Amino acid sequence: MADLSIATARTGTGSRAKPAGWLRLPSRSAALAEAGETSRRRKRKLGPGPVIPYGAAIGPALLLILWSLGSATGFIDDRILSAPWTVASTGWELIQDGRLQENLWTSFVRSFWGLFWGIVAGASLGVIAGLSRIGEYLVDGPIQIKRAIPALALIPLLMLWFGIGEGMKILTIALITFAPIYIQTHDGLRSTDARFIELAETLDLSNAQFLRHVVLPAALPGFLLGLRFGVTYSWLALVVVEQVNATSGLGYMINLARTYGQTEVIILCLAVYAALGLSSDWLVRLITRKALPWRKILAD
Repeated sequence: MADLSIATARTGTGSRAKPAGWLRLPSRSAALAEAGETSRRRKRKLGPGPVIPYGAAIGPALLLILWSLGSATGFIDDRILSAPWTVASTGWELIQDGRLQENLWTSFVRSFWGLFWGIVAGASLGVIAGLSRIGEYLVDGPIQIKRAIPALALIPLLMLWFGIGEGMKILTIALITFAPIYIQTHDGLRSTDARFIELAETLDLSNAQFLRHVVLPAALPGFLLGLRFGVTYSWLALVVVEQVNATSGLGYMINLARTYGQTEVIILCLAVYAALGLSSDWLVRLITRKALPWRKILAD
């Protein structure tokens, strides 16, 4: 009994002696802190990182800074590449006399109508080939043949057929822009989940309901991606067609400046082309985000 009382006094009243090798358990607060740290480690995002406001302007701004430094230090010869302030002053002079606005509007109208007819042709043929085997057999082959032929190689033939007027320029832009829209629309339709089609058949949807609730949502992401390519291609095609016997437009200004050795005018027109391309691409991406709010992708 004496030994038992002594053991009880050492280990506490009514408690049991701790066995050899006993480890002390962590407290509740320590366990919660460790669990929170583990949870934070598990929630670490593996994406490209948070969105930086106006981050898309960092690259062009850095390019402009390097251009300015090279011109200011004399590393870049003005005869090869005019300084940014020279290009800006030339642009201001052209704005004051109205020549830049007039030629810019002419180029915009040509690009708009060429892109418009390219969208109509590309989307229509993409839907026909995407929803019908017969349509694919009739349409896809000739379009793939056209894709294999450089569009600019068709310009001499188009000049013989349609002359050198505005119709030929708009048709050339349309031929260049419709191909990516067709490809992406056709691919979007053919990539539709077969379960959606089976569900539409089970629900006995009409053709109109099938087009509205299944076809259009399935083709929209691909169509918008093709539109993004098409907008860029329209500006690229515009540069070429405006140098074919044109009397107005940004391409005409570039051709005329090349004749007189006006490097600053050429750089100004190229900067306007770049601004138009960036702004139109940003607009298409904005439309994509608004039209597809349900889609969660890495870019978000």
